[in-house]
Amino acid sequence: MQTLTPYFNTVGRVLISAIFLLSGISKVSAYAATQGYMAAMGVPGEILPLVIAFEIGASVAIIIGLQTRPVALALAGFSLVTAVLFHGELGDQTQFIMFMKNIAIAGGFLFLVANGPGALALDNRNAS
Repeated sequence: MQTLTPYFNTVGRVLISAIFLLSGISKVSAYAATQGYMAAMGVPGEILPLVIAFEIGASVAIIIGLQTRPVALALAGFSLVTAVLFHGELGDQTQFIMFMKNIAIAGGFLFLVANGPGALALDNRNAS
C-alpha cells in the first residue's frame, strides 16, 4: 500500500476539490439565480464573482498541489462558513445533511493542512 500512497493522495485531492470546481463553474452558468439565492440568505450577491474565482482557483490549486496547506485551510473555513450561512436550518433533514457534508469536507481539508499534498504535487517541485 505504501507504493500507492502518492496516487491515493493525488486522487484524494482531486475528489475533495471536484465539488468546488463544479460548483464554481455552475455558478457562472446560473449567475442570476445564484445571486438571488445568496441575497435571499442575507449574503450580498455582489460578492458572487469573488466566490466563483475562489471556488475555481482554490480547487485547481488543491488538484495540482500548489500552496496546498494555506489553500486547504481557506477552503476548510469556506466550508464551515457556508455550512452556517446556507445550511443552518438543522431541523430540516436535507439541510442537516448538507450542513454535515460541509463539516466533513472541512475535516478533509484539515487533513491536507496537517499532512500536506503528498509527493505528486507542485508544492514538492525542486526549486532550481
